[in-house]
Amino acid sequence: MTKYIFIGGGVMSSVGKGITTASIGKVLQSRGYTVTAVKIDPYINVDAGTMNPIEHGEVFVTNDGTECDQDIGNYERFLNLDLSKDNYMTTGLVYLSVIQKERNLEFNGRCVEVVPDIPNEVISRIKKVEEITKADFILIEIGGTVGEYQNMLFLEAARIMKLQEPENVLFALVSYLPIPSVVGEMKTKPTQTAVRTLNSAGIQPDLIFGRSSRPLDEPRKKKISIFCNLREEYIFSSPDVESIYQIPVNFEEEGLGDKILEKFGIKEKAHDLTEWKNLVERIKNVKEEVSIGVIGKYFETGEFNLMDSYISVIEAIKHAGWNENVKPKITWLSSSKYENGENLEELDAFDAIIVPGGFGTRGTEGKIKVIEYARNKNIPFLGLCLGLQLSVIEYARNVCGIKDATSREFDENGNNLVIDIMEEQKELLRNNNYGGTMRLGSWDCNIKKDTLAYSLYGAEDITERHRHRYEVNNDYRNILEEKGLVFSGINRDKDLIEIIELKNHPYFIACQFHPELKSKPLSVHPLFVGLIKAGIKRKGGL
Repeated sequence: MTKYIFIGGGVMSSVGKGITTASIGKVLQSRGYTVTAVKIDPYINVDAGTMNPIEHGEVFVTNDGTECDQDIGNYERFLNLDLSKDNYMTTGLVYLSVIQKERNLEFNGRCVEVVPDIPNEVISRIKKVEEITKADFILIEIGGTVGEYQNMLFLEAARIMKLQEPENVLFALVSYLPIPSVVGEMKTKPTQTAVRTLNSAGIQPDLIFGRSSRPLDEPRKKKISIFCNLREEYIFSSPDVESIYQIPVNFEEEGLGDKILEKFGIKEKAHDLTEWKNLVERIKNVKEEVSIGVIGKYFETGEFNLMDSYISVIEAIKHAGWNENVKPKITWLSSSKYENGENLEELDAFDAIIVPGGFGTRGTEGKIKVIEYARNKNIPFLGLCLGLQLSVIEYARNVCGIKDATSREFDENGNNLVIDIMEEQKELLRNNNYGGTMRLGSWDCNIKKDTLAYSLYGAEDITERHRHRYEVNNDYRNILEEKGLVFSGINRDKDLIEIIELKNHPYFIACQFHPELKSKPLSVHPLFVGLIKAGIKRKGGL
């Protein structure tokens, strides 16, 4: 029988439920069990595709084109899996499904009710994942925080499943324990309140993970045990760590795997976390740094920076750095500061530069100035999605002499749209059909031999994940090629540019896809490895 572990959050959002879920999964994998994970987002949005990355964080994309929460990326990176649309649901998607069934008379004319019909739809989707994957364990992360109105129906689904299959369901609570600076003591009251709120939903947590800046001590564990009705051995410490990849090792040292199997009455199959422990040791022992400048616009929110907007880019840089035994030092650079051609000299201090993806006109001229500077000053450069499009615009303007080169996204009536949109996309936009309609998911790419891309991938045929509407306009391919721009990767089915690069440059390459979405700590992505190697070489020569 498949076993289910629901993971909810207490006290505040962004407490680390996704990483905790992924870490639980890694621990269970190390015991020889198959694991998959499901994320439930409490938003009315049908998927994450229309959400603002500054508000919601990165939109992750799976092979099948599902636009989803960034935690799906965490699951893929930790569990070394490729997940799908079945591993993600939102309130909007669940309600939409129930309404469509009602319209199709699938409820046989009876009254359709919020309870139990919405929770039952959630359960049916979880059961579908079981049917497809045949996994030993399914981990279900419930977004939001216990006590919020938005996730009550998902808690209800967990309660019903626990009622129906008590021997197959556990509930874990990831709760924050603050240490107020004026008090200097870790406080358990917020977690106690969270557990009582969970109790009011008919759920008693079987496991509690105490998130804090420091490890839980025995007095705190004892207090949580008494007031939250849970033995101390099922309360786990989850302090801040330098690397998130250390968390499964910490959990295993606390006996998490044993306790979960004990709760379910399962015997251990195996016990091997060696490869993961070796990764953690490598991360700890890396000393030499390589500096990476990331030119973005989705990290400024008031007085704070939100790095979650680029989480997969961050992790891909780290994976490649650790693979080459260096520690990437990432600096966030706002593209707006370069729009007037100022401050560009500060880029000389970096070993490599990345221009990641994005939408809209804001900050694009600054990014174009950065790309021009990196090209002329021989700074290793990697462009991702929009980064490729802006690289083509920059080259068209400054090398090909097409001074008004632009994208239809920035100027619909421009004279020289070197970046344009496919005909089928034009029709979608005319009808205001935005959600889930971009070029999404895994697409084939053929790589030309004797190119930088081929030397990195070591293969002619690859697949990569996409999320964009705009493409390089083939009407300008000849002039761009004549002036030295190399189109090293092509999608043959639709004759679309996938990779560009420059010869006689230390490392200048850009791709229309999002390679960061496929990078995993034990399976690094070649485009990022190439950038790190070029950065190391530049660092040695500076």
